[in-house]
Amino acid sequence: MTQRLFSALLVFSALLVIASPAHADKDAVQFGSNIVVPEGQSVHDAVCFFCSVNAKGDIDHDVVVFFGNVHIAHQSRHDVVVFFGSVHTEDDAAIGHDVVNFFGNVHLGENVTVGNDLVVMFGGLQAADTANITGSRFAQPIWVFWTPLLVMSLIIVLVVREIRERRRRQYFAAYGYPPIPPQPPVQQGPPAQ
Repeated sequence: MTQRLFSALLVFSALLVIASPAHADKDAVQFGSNIVVPEGQSVHDAVCFFCSVNAKGDIDHDVVVFFGNVHIAHQSRHDVVVFFGSVHTEDDAAIGHDVVNFFGNVHLGENVTVGNDLVVMFGGLQAADTANITGSRFAQPIWVFWTPLLVMSLIIVLVVREIRERRRRQYFAAYGYPPIPPQPPVQQGPPAQ
């Protein structure tokens, strides 16, 4: 028991150390705390786990977010990659290379420029008519992921139900149906006058 408690405390301590902000050469790396780049300032890379990036200023290289959102007001000079979150760009924003989003939505405002490819896997894409995507545009809607999963789940439920019903029929064929308990007699009161 004490070994489990010690192991749990060790893991918790490691997470606390990891959760502290790390900055290396103007990089912003956070675990659980949002990254905000003020207007007129810049960071090199922005990496965020279980948090969001709100860039009112510039991002000189990549933005990578797991389980959070990205908001680009001005520009990101390289890639924007998001897993389980959304990407939102203001009007006239620019992303230098690729935008990749898994299980989330991408919203591109008016006159937004994407320097290379835009990939949205299992999410939604809302782009203004004036958005300029230099490379390929690929958007796979969420129903493409959920429909086969739901069909497989339904098949599994039906198979399990049929197996249980078959076993029930086999049990009753071997042992017979249980006796029906006798019904209590109906008490009749005096006739109403």
